[in-house]
Amino acid sequence: MTRPESATDFRPSSESAWRELAVKAIKGADFEAKLVSRTADDIRIEPLYPKAEGSHARPARAELGDWRVVQRIDLPEPDAARTQALEDLNNGASGLALVFADAVFARGFGLRAADEPTIAAALDGVMLDLVSLRIEAGRSAVEAARSVVALVRGQGLDLDSLRLDFGIDPFSVLAREGGDGIDAALDEAVELAGSFGASAKARFLRADGRVFHDAGASEAQELAFSIASAVAGLRGLEARGVALERARDMVSFLLAADADEFLGIAKFRALRRLWARVEVACGLAPKPIQLDAETSFRMTTRHDPHVNMLRNTIAAFSAGLGGADSVTVLPFTLPLGLADASARRIARNTQTVLLEESGLGHVFDPAAGAGGFEALTDALCEKAWAIFQHVEQQGGLAAVLASGWVASEIRVVADKRERDVRRRKLPITGTSEFPNLAEAPVEILAPAPPLPIAGDSPARLVSRRTAEPFERLRDRADALAIATGRRPAVFLVTLGKTASFSARAGFAKGVFEASGIEASISEGFASLDELLEAARASGAVAACFCSSDEVYECETGHAVYEGETFAEEAARRLVGIGMAHVVLAGRPGERETAYRHAGIEAFLYAGCDITDYPAQILDRIETSK
Repeated sequence: MTRPESATDFRPSSESAWRELAVKAIKGADFEAKLVSRTADDIRIEPLYPKAEGSHARPARAELGDWRVVQRIDLPEPDAARTQALEDLNNGASGLALVFADAVFARGFGLRAADEPTIAAALDGVMLDLVSLRIEAGRSAVEAARSVVALVRGQGLDLDSLRLDFGIDPFSVLAREGGDGIDAALDEAVELAGSFGASAKARFLRADGRVFHDAGASEAQELAFSIASAVAGLRGLEARGVALERARDMVSFLLAADADEFLGIAKFRALRRLWARVEVACGLAPKPIQLDAETSFRMTTRHDPHVNMLRNTIAAFSAGLGGADSVTVLPFTLPLGLADASARRIARNTQTVLLEESGLGHVFDPAAGAGGFEALTDALCEKAWAIFQHVEQQGGLAAVLASGWVASEIRVVADKRERDVRRRKLPITGTSEFPNLAEAPVEILAPAPPLPIAGDSPARLVSRRTAEPFERLRDRADALAIATGRRPAVFLVTLGKTASFSARAGFAKGVFEASGIEASISEGFASLDELLEAARASGAVAACFCSSDEVYECETGHAVYEGETFAEEAARRLVGIGMAHVVLAGRPGERETAYRHAGIEAFLYAGCDITDYPAQILDRIETSK
């Protein structure tokens, strides 16, 4: 093959020609099923996009250059929080997120008080004129804000020049905890803003998408409800005499960033476009907003938590390239508890590598003009705007939160995602795929407390991590291992040659170990008697047949019952030696009735709920204790 001397030497092609080659490559399989996917918002994702038409480049951030590296400060004791803050700032962070225990996103930790002495101690030595400060508080947000203002005045700093985000967000509190504090919060935000000039950099209200994302919202839902929160804030400020030109500068936005790179970039780009549309509708000329990002807590896992580092890297990359003004990377051990210095260092350095070594902060709207990104951004804007309009038609965000409509809509998406996770249509590395039952524990400063229960109200939004269905089973299996001195185990009945059983044995091993039940693969058994002896000696609570359909359905030549297949005879004899739970890897097909009659009680196959049968086994073990 000769090497082309220039781009003009390449033959022109077309989408139809590519499609013809793609159909050949997938060997006649359904094109839609194989190469087209859909998002949680039912947005179609094509396998190939042409270059977008027209000019699309827009400033990705309010200020060109690197995004700010913000570190979460969540130690409960002020002195320890101060040490944590200074260490982060001295090692690459350019901003702090000061977390209080009553914050919706405290995750069980944070400063216990929002008074002046506590905040003064926690921020002692922090040069507030050189860094950004974001307050993460719930009902104490106004008290925390006033304490920060008092501290700044005591230091003789210029309030208007500081990059402060006070984060008053009554809608997240309403969504998670209920109650009615919106009017009081808006009154206090206006009073607080009176201490600042019209050109101040400070933000007072926050439109926060995390409360919706944590509950399981889709990308379009998170965008729509965030926009609805900001619009409700504008209305409230205007009703209190604040001009819209000033009111919009009092609002900041914060979105969650997860490990879906393409949707992540598109989501952050879409928020800026959506808000510009709101500004135009308000009679305002669009101007840059403050848009911050935090890596998703929903996507993190407690098992094999080191994989969280990879998820966080993709999330920070996506948020930064999507136009976030600041990014907070959650420590990879956060779902387990309070992060130590090592986990916090990794969170900082994740961004340092992206900014300092890769130079990503210097790219001007890198997704502009790329067909895939532009199509996703446009589709998200369309979907989110339709949801936002529906919220407005129903009376605004407070009304639809109180009525339970928001929780109901999110629950539909979250339940669908959970079904896909249970069926491994959405695999989770280290949890539902490639679990490691022998993983070493990671270091944390304190274990995470149980999350608060939302109560009986279906209107409340409850945080739910995607990996929880598997983690609950792992916890039960771990508890049994501690109580009995041995981890629950399943005996894999590997039949025939290695080529016959290896694929299904690997599948079955993954299914059981994802639920904390040990399963080891052995060589194929030479005879039925050898198999039964190994099963008896294993001490396992269950047996799982692993082989090809041909091996399952072959006749043994010495079966007790006429027409009985090898799998049926082996199952009957396993039950006969006391194996209470027998399962088969594969679809049963026409022999399901015969298999069940022989003692096979369940079937495992690609696409089934892989938590169902392991849960049944754990139920029976726990009952028999």
